[in-house]
Amino acid sequence: MAGVIAAGCAVPRPQPAVAAPPFRFATDTLAFANDTLWAYDVDGDHGTTWRRREPAPTFALRCSNMVRAARQFHLQARFAPDQPRPDAAVLGPLVAAVVARDPRAKVPSATPVVIPGYANLRAASAAEPVVFEEALGGPWRSYLQRGNWRMIFPFTPRHQRDEAEVLVAALRRGETPILHVLRFPILDLNHMLLVFAVEETPADLRFQAYDPNDATAPILVRWDRGARTFVYPRTPYFAGGPVKAYAVYDGTLS
Repeated sequence: MAGVIAAGCAVPRPQPAVAAPPFRFATDTLAFANDTLWAYDVDGDHGTTWRRREPAPTFALRCSNMVRAARQFHLQARFAPDQPRPDAAVLGPLVAAVVARDPRAKVPSATPVVIPGYANLRAASAAEPVVFEEALGGPWRSYLQRGNWRMIFPFTPRHQRDEAEVLVAALRRGETPILHVLRFPILDLNHMLLVFAVEETPADLRFQAYDPNDATAPILVRWDRGARTFVYPRTPYFAGGPVKAYAVYDGTLS
């Protein structure tokens, strides 16, 4: 019996997951923005109209690519600014290796990809934007995102309230949820954000998010408790107002 007890004491116990460091917009986002395929005329009273841009932008329709990459670099890369800075030929495969990691991971990797010569994602992508743009892949990653099926089904107020609560719980665990925001079937908004902070008030939940369409500042998306809806702010590409939202890169079906 003593031997069994001793053996039992020697069995290694699983270690708790290491919490991710706080996500910082100024350092943990890409230095360039996703472009829009359309030119938008935003009118707060009459909604939004759009027309195809000429000439067509060279880097567009990659909101999904960018937010998943921001989370992958936050969790699955380690920046080593004290090491020699690599050229594009060396950096490219390292960036691609990070992007190839599981986009649904929610905790830091025990074996992160080391990115030498840079302090953070913002600095590296500012220095070598083409390397990052190529590694992120084409618009097909956004078109074929696994969770897109959900957008065609109804969103009840209860479902949206549950989504808001799921976001808050994830943020409290130190996670960075990725949110698909849309209006369907109009599709004057069909976009993805990375949520990294929340402020709770009696009237609403105020989610701070990385909007890949804007490299300069976070965006604020609200859950309006009284109206029981998500509210998107006015931007250069959307007039603002109620939207539907749900988490993606978050499970088998999303």
